[in-house]
Amino acid sequence: MKTILITGSTDGIGKLTAIKFAKEGNTVFVHGRNKEKLNYVISEIKDASGNQNIDGFVADFSDLEAVSKMAEDIKSKISKLDILINNAGIFKTSAASKFNGFDIRYVVNYLAPYVLTNEILSVLQNGEHTRIVNLSSAAQSHVSDATLAGISMHAASEAYAQSKLALTMWSFAFAKANPEITTIAVNPGSLLNTKMAKEAYGQHWSPAEKGVNILYDLAISHEHENDSGKYFDNDKGTFSKAHPDAYDKVLVAELIAKTKEIIW
Repeated sequence: MKTILITGSTDGIGKLTAIKFAKEGNTVFVHGRNKEKLNYVISEIKDASGNQNIDGFVADFSDLEAVSKMAEDIKSKISKLDILINNAGIFKTSAASKFNGFDIRYVVNYLAPYVLTNEILSVLQNGEHTRIVNLSSAAQSHVSDATLAGISMHAASEAYAQSKLALTMWSFAFAKANPEITTIAVNPGSLLNTKMAKEAYGQHWSPAEKGVNILYDLAISHEHENDSGKYFDNDKGTFSKAHPDAYDKVLVAELIAKTKEIIW
């Protein structure tokens, strides 16, 4: 049995993936912004799966101090993690980030998983055949100097695309730096039937289960043990090329250096 943490798992494909893992008897930790909703979802997953080994963590991912606090909570409660799915993400919102004026999409979709993953690295290193699955997107766009400088000057769709490319670039860098952990970036599918797609576009193209199934497979299938540092495009149903910037060593190094400067 695996010990699993899925961020952003109080609804959408995160929650459905948590239920799928729970039904198999794994120990599953979920995460959400709201404590009441999180507790309700934990009870819901226990009821749906018959598995009592479900718990959770509360953190607002637009606040990096809250993310660091969650990392400390994880280290105090969990000795090892076999699977981390960085699923938490945001697209359309009227909220502002709580981190130095940076666009909320950049903070939640990239900086927060960067901070969380690095701060719980020791717990991940204790896992068995550890895997990290980072949720990217078909929408990927060059990370601008303005974004890196914390200037929110882009439309929501552009800011979202930049945050997802940043996440993908970091995934590849993390995979190289941590070869003992299988790290995969994935576009789970465009316009899945989720809250995010409904709020952003008012429609969907595919059922949420399409995303759930690929997250599950990438996280646990023996078939993907040697696929670290790759990008899976679930619109195509195969590993594919991400945005060209993700393979540009200079741009990746600049992103990581700037990220460290911003955070630490």
